[in-house]
Amino acid sequence: MSILPDVLAPGLRLVFCGTAPSDVSAREGAYYANPANKFWPTLYQAGFIQEQLHPQQFRHVTQFSIGLTDLAKFAQGVDAVLKADDFDVSALQEKLLHYQPKMVAFTSKKAASVFFGTTTGRIQYGLQSQQLGPTQFWVLTSPSGAAIRYWDISHWTALANWFNVV
Repeated sequence: MSILPDVLAPGLRLVFCGTAPSDVSAREGAYYANPANKFWPTLYQAGFIQEQLHPQQFRHVTQFSIGLTDLAKFAQGVDAVLKADDFDVSALQEKLLHYQPKMVAFTSKKAASVFFGTTTGRIQYGLQSQQLGPTQFWVLTSPSGAAIRYWDISHWTALANWFNVV
């Protein structure tokens, strides 16, 4: 059984994909549950959702045509402790082909680099040129408290602008 369940449904406009649940998220049983993580406040501040949600309400994101998943469904922790075989890119590809969201937003360069099979240095923030079926890809700055020095809400706001016109 996965650490956190996927929150996926056919036809979502946007699916956020991280590397793996943090230890706090695994313990709490909720996505982006560490109080230092900016994910939930940013969803509201950037305009993806019209009400502030809390980590324990993660299943409610589908009301806004948003889904949640991770590349590592059976491992937890910060990226530095994750091993290459913790990530299951093919399983994510299968889910995306099945559910066909309009956009997948990786919540870090690390998640994008694992999915695309390249280094983080070759990943740029924003809309990517690759597609999988009808699904486009976007790379965001990590909302994790561990990545605070890289934080830039403008990438999230740009995606929210796209999200709100689709």
